[in-house]
Amino acid sequence: MNDKRIIVAIDGPAGAGKSTLAKRVAAKLGFIYINTGAMYRAVALWALRLRVATSDMHRLERLAQEADIALTLEGRVLLNGEDVTEAIGDANVAAAASEVSAVPGVRRALLSVQRGLAERNSVVMEGRDIGSVVFPQAQVKIFLDADPAERARRRARELEQRGQAADVESVAGEMSQRDLRDRTRAEAPLVQAPDAELIDTTGLSPEQVEDKILQVVRARVSNGKVAQ
Repeated sequence: MNDKRIIVAIDGPAGAGKSTLAKRVAAKLGFIYINTGAMYRAVALWALRLRVATSDMHRLERLAQEADIALTLEGRVLLNGEDVTEAIGDANVAAAASEVSAVPGVRRALLSVQRGLAERNSVVMEGRDIGSVVFPQAQVKIFLDADPAERARRRARELEQRGQAADVESVAGEMSQRDLRDRTRAEAPLVQAPDAELIDTTGLSPEQVEDKILQVVRARVSNGKVAQ
């Protein structure tokens, strides 16, 4: 790995605050923000449009191999040239993505894409297996978590802000099922890497969590430009 390239890996379950914090930290450090979850959602969206069953692992793998997924510096998500940023935020797409991401062939297909995005740039990459599988050599590894009830409230609030009806209890049930799938899947399960710093975001503001992450970055990276 290029010694001048710095990778900050942020993992954790849904609702722990990964996207919000990864964006903030990337902006603060001047790094590129990469949301790997958006890639799985893009594949799931394409599968739903083509009516490919989430149980059809072979076709899902082919879709992942053929999909042209791009993430812009502004945080937009492009699928085969189409801006699908809003579309992949739909609750049905999120549910499908949870199943699609459990397909080993899909994960392998997107792994090379994810690594390629960080070949030339310092990045803050968020997901569920960044520190454990995608970049086990990352200089900084963070694992964000929070109380399940708070995670469900955050997710429900996020859906409501997008104009989607969201019942906290229903969201909590869906998240519990997703947690089980993510933690027990055979390929790249959601786990805290041994050298990752655990940060419990329960009851903390984004500013407070950002400060904690930046403290870890400063402690693990000697490059003075990073310690802003």
